[in-house]
Amino acid sequence: MVEGKQIVLGVTGGIAAYKVVELVRQLRTRGAKVDVVMTKNAQQFVTPLTFQAISGHAVFTDLFSPPQPEIAHIALADRADLLIIAPATANIIAKIASGCADDLLTTTVLATKAPVLIAPAMNAKMWESPVVTRNVRILKDLGFGIIEPAKGELACGYEGKGRLAEIEDIVEEALTILTKKDLQGERILITAGPTHEPIDPVRILTNRSSGKMGYALAKASHRRGAEVMLISGPTTLKPIPHINTVPVETSLEMKKAVLNHYKSCSIAIKAAAVADYRPIKSHRDKMKKRHKTFTLELERNPDILYQLGKNKGNRILVGFAAETKNIISQAKTKLDKKNLDLIVVNHARQKKGGFGSDRNEVTLIDYEGRIDTLPLMDKEELANKILDKIKQLKTKNTSAREPKKRG
Repeated sequence: MVEGKQIVLGVTGGIAAYKVVELVRQLRTRGAKVDVVMTKNAQQFVTPLTFQAISGHAVFTDLFSPPQPEIAHIALADRADLLIIAPATANIIAKIASGCADDLLTTTVLATKAPVLIAPAMNAKMWESPVVTRNVRILKDLGFGIIEPAKGELACGYEGKGRLAEIEDIVEEALTILTKKDLQGERILITAGPTHEPIDPVRILTNRSSGKMGYALAKASHRRGAEVMLISGPTTLKPIPHINTVPVETSLEMKKAVLNHYKSCSIAIKAAAVADYRPIKSHRDKMKKRHKTFTLELERNPDILYQLGKNKGNRILVGFAAETKNIISQAKTKLDKKNLDLIVVNHARQKKGGFGSDRNEVTLIDYEGRIDTLPLMDKEELANKILDKIKQLKTKNTSAREPKKRG
């Protein structure tokens, strides 16, 4: 989504400047071109050579001595698709809020028509001061994006809100700004992760799902302008900024949460691996090893996806399947039985992707029988392929007079 985009990164004089080297790397990994502008104070913390090596370009440091024969601040301002300032000190925030333009970075900010994302980092008391609060409010009112600092231990020894936001969160905000909003107006319900069915306070029945595919779909949907409701089983994944997330543990909790939000969504994507069975009895105390063999009695969990399919209406309903044999025929049967518009199926035993991996290799099958086999790819890229297919189906549905009824 950011392939070939031009990002100008302004680095100012804070100790968090060293963290921003990783920001450049992550943006370049996603295909963006990054020009770095460093203030005089920033060079006290990190050398321009460091950013030059990571960005692959000469670093801009001086308003009157640009590294190429052009008016630097105008050239940077014109070619920027996004301007990020990180870390943003109280000083640079005050300058921009007052319209001051006395160095290369501030003149570039005034000259650009591109969106500007500011990531403050400073002492907690400075961040809470009335002057900084006023200046940040002014910038927000003027349309600048502000990604607020995180709480934690600061370089000065204080504990509080003032740390530079996590690099992953800054990257996510940048991707959201740069991505075309082609899903604006859609309300997408996404489920992710496994469920845990308790046997006793220590033991559970679960599966190998990591939640990565569902979270990738949630991120991609949000970037593309949709309103996202993520219902997540237990995972080790970080919460996604700006996305409403409902944490659940068991299949019954998943069912309740899904049905609560299903009526208000226009698209539902069931990426969670919900347990088919649960123990008939969940023991209050830890079970002891008293016998050589042990029989665990199970009962069926409700089929959430089947229930959604029965009440689908004009929604687009997407399911997932992990199979070990006859994967296409098994997926087609599931698609038809559960009244899905699209099913995403993969081989559960694949070695290079799938459960727990950052990549996956899947086949998409729609309700008209079209089959698209996708090669192994990153789950974020795959999420966008799935959303592209959903968008096609959504367009076809809205152009028809009545929704097709199947099953």
